Amino acid sequence: MTDRRYTDEEISAIFLAAAEAPMPPPHQAAGSHQLTLAELQDIGREVGIAPEAVAQAARSLDVRRPAASRSFLGLPIGVERSVALDRALTDEAWERLVVRLRETFHASGTATSHGSLRQWTNGNLQVLVEPTATGHRLRLATLKRSARASMTSGLAVAGMGGAVAIASATAGHVAAGLPGVALLLAAGMAIFAGGALPVPGWARRRGRQFEEIIAQLPLPAAPRLGDPARPGD
Repeated sequence: MTDRRYTDEEISAIFLAAAEAPMPPPHQAAGSHQLTLAELQDIGREVGIAPEAVAQAARSLDVRRPAASRSFLGLPIGVERSVALDRALTDEAWERLVVRLRETFHASGTATSHGSLRQWTNGNLQVLVEPTATGHRLRLATLKRSARASMTSGLAVAGMGGAVAIASATAGHVAAGLPGVALLLAAGMAIFAGGALPVPGWARRRGRQFEEIIAQLPLPAAPRLGDPARPGD
């Protein structure tokens, strides 16, 4: 039995996964509390949740890493997700994962293997299976380079408009240069918006897709209470 203590947020996530419905711990009062797995299992028994379900939910929480994002000008142009499997991914499981990736992203992509390293790529989308001390780790990452390029180009064009405005003012030809300045500023803003506006929705969609793929992975099951440990577990 682990002595790790879980935070309020982690407790809520564990009971949500174990009960498959939002259910706050009955003994959790206001404020921040940290409970061990044994204490969580005791709470689960009181509300009809099997200790094994609580342990499995806690195990799944431990092997998952928080979603990471890469931003540009405050916008999430990159999404990354990682999960430790704590076991070796078999060839059959890898083949099923590749099929799921192709179905999810509607792309055939390219699957390669180099020893225990496996990779599926489709443009800027990368899915890696890497060896660890206890098995394999799956990493999913993507980067919307086109959005960054559009936003950078938009800022450059708008900057040109600003430079023209300064040059016109210095030369005393503000009125003559105004149409060109307005055109450059409008074009720059349009190019920037074309790259920036789709980014939040794209990042949310990719994040959901990554979560759906991870949810179907063969995560290690927690041993039942009282069961002896098996060799290799």
